[in-house]
This record gives sequence, structure tokens and C-alpha cells, in this order.
Amino acid sequence: MGESFTRYVAIGDSFTEGVGDPDPDRPNGVRGWADRVAEALAATQPDFGYANLAIRGRKLPQIIAEQVPPTLELRPDLVTLSGGGNDVLRPKADIDGLAALLDEAVGALSGIGATVVLFTLGDTRSNQAFKVVRGRVALWNEFVREVADRHGARLVDAWREHDFDRRQLLDEDRLHLNAAGHQDMALKVLEALGLDHGLERQVLASLPPLSARELRAENAQWVRTFLLPWIARRLTGRSSGDGLDPKYDVLTPPRPTPLAPEGDA
Repeated sequence: MGESFTRYVAIGDSFTEGVGDPDPDRPNGVRGWADRVAEALAATQPDFGYANLAIRGRKLPQIIAEQVPPTLELRPDLVTLSGGGNDVLRPKADIDGLAALLDEAVGALSGIGATVVLFTLGDTRSNQAFKVVRGRVALWNEFVREVADRHGARLVDAWREHDFDRRQLLDEDRLHLNAAGHQDMALKVLEALGLDHGLERQVLASLPPLSARELRAENAQWVRTFLLPWIARRLTGRSSGDGLDPKYDVLTPPRPTPLAPEGDA
């Protein structure tokens, strides 16, 4: 089994909060990979506690200022920290300054004896709206790898995942993981920690290629439904996380997921 963990805190933005993996019975209406990791860890640790402080829309300075201090107070032995995606989408992002903030935060978390897991951002080359920031994403990811190496953090390197159909694992907004993607990410985190687990990857059906007409219609729908509202929030200084609280701000036993009735898919 390797290492064991009893106190897990997840910090970050929408990726860690669980956006794209809806569950109306959970706080903020989402489950996500961090909940799934916590559930797997709790299966072998009866006194396991889990907090998730992540809030969608948060930029890295906010994540570090708002979420790292309470994380240090909770004295976890495992921390997952993901951020930077909402920063590098902006053309004036100070990548070097963000890297320095990340380095300081990981140093503080490692300093209390916590195992830290970091994440690179996925490659944006297949997203017509955001492939323009591909160079900044690549630069940020190299800083993340450097910080992980310096502090002995574990790394889930999403940038290097190219062998899948992104339509199978991404939500309709083309930015967040869907339920299958969150399950896949939970597996990657547990594997980065070198832990045995009972999770299984979802079997995904192959998707037929879209015709040029279908692709144009899908792109137009995406622009209306997701891109234009995203731009409007940026122009008005609003965030998708405004008014939201963390899902779990104290160490709590993970919420078990009910098994589907026998015979259900």
C-alpha cells in the first residue's frame, strides 16, 4: 500500500472544486476528482478527514492568500494544490511572479510535513479560443515542474496527456473535466502517490468524428453558451465563484457515494 494519509486538504480553483462533475446533493452542487480521491483514501483509514477549500474562478494569488493559511492550520499530511489556469489566460499575467508565489506556498506546505501534489495545465492546442495562450501555458507548466522538483512534490502532468479524445473527458464548456474526466484524474492522483485503490476508469465509447457542418454548429453553440459569458465576466470584473463558500472548510469524513441499484448502469 505504501504511504497512508489521514488528513487531506484540497486547494485551488474550479478544477479542484469539481466543476463539470455535477452532484446536486453535495456542497456547491459538484463532486469532482478531489472528492473521489478522498473517498478512496477513507476506505482504508477509518479516522480520515477531508477538507476542500477550492472555489471556482480563483486566481493563484487568491488561492494562496485565502486557502493556504487555513490549510496550514488544519495540519494535513496530504495537500493537492492546483492553480494558475485563471491567471495565464490573461495576456498580462506575470508568470515569473506567479511561479515565485507557488514556490513559497509549496515550501510552506512541505515545511509542515505534508505530501504535496501539483498539476500542470492541459495543452490548449485543440481549443480554438484558447490556443493563443499555449506558449504561456507551456512556460507555466515548466515552472510547476521546477517547483515540484525543488520541494519533492508529486506531479500530475496533464500537459503530456495527448492519447485520448478530449470530447470524452471534457465538459461541454471545453475547459473543465466531465464526470469521466474527474474519475480519470482521481486515478492519476492516486497513482502519483503510489497508492493502491479500488477506483476504475470508466469505459468510454468512441465518438464519431464531426462533419464540418456539425463542427461549425457546435462551435457556434459553444461561443454563445460559454465563451461570451466568460468574456462578459472578465470585462465586468465578476467571477463564477462570487458568493460561493468552500465545499468543506473543516476536516470531515468524505461523503460516501450511494451505489446504483442493481441492474442500473
